[in-house]
Amino acid sequence: MLGLKTPSRKANRDEAEKPFWISFSDLMTALMVLFLVAMAVALLSVTQGLRDIKAKEEDRAQSVSSCMNEVQDITKTFDGVVIREHSIDFGTLAKFDNNSYDLTQRQQEFLRNYVPRILKVATGTVCQRWLKRIVVEGFTSESGMYLHNLNLSTQRSERVLCALLDPKANNPLDPKDRQIIQNLFLVGGYSSNSMKRTPEESRRIELKLEFYDLKDPRDVDQRTIPLDTSPCPI
Repeated sequence: MLGLKTPSRKANRDEAEKPFWISFSDLMTALMVLFLVAMAVALLSVTQGLRDIKAKEEDRAQSVSSCMNEVQDITKTFDGVVIREHSIDFGTLAKFDNNSYDLTQRQQEFLRNYVPRILKVATGTVCQRWLKRIVVEGFTSESGMYLHNLNLSTQRSERVLCALLDPKANNPLDPKDRQIIQNLFLVGGYSSNSMKRTPEESRRIELKLEFYDLKDPRDVDQRTIPLDTSPCPI
């Protein structure tokens, strides 16, 4: 009808002015995706770290095995010497009388002939990477008191070092080899542990090669002990 005004349609102003808000479900989905991505990155990093550790462990095991194989190779020409894992058992070639730490002249000469070959292997490229030290282990039989045998086993280890470090012995070791022994060898006393079949076999000496573990700290600045030329104290 003429003169009648119809109300104008309200623009969708209310809808246009409404701010945009992401729905709660979409927000949770986005957060879940971010969490999964973060977890995937973390797992990848951990997996790679484990692979690196495993590779280092395999490399160490292979190096130690190769080192002991070299020790085994030079030992083949010495009848009576037996390699057991990382230990060198001299058997009757370096056994002791009951309640004694003395070595015969023949035994001392054998040690001065054999040990320099071990030193050559120990300071070689293969062994030097992981070799930590060489322990001279003295053993006793079960006869006698524990503390007495403990002291006796230590004295037997010391006697071996005396035979190797004596500069006035028949066919003494080269000063360079004696210096290596002072820096690399340690004395160990084990009393009547690790018994053999007979008391005679138990009174013996072994050399044990100890190797670094992956987590062991390395002493970069190792001090050189001055070469000792004094007489054996025992």
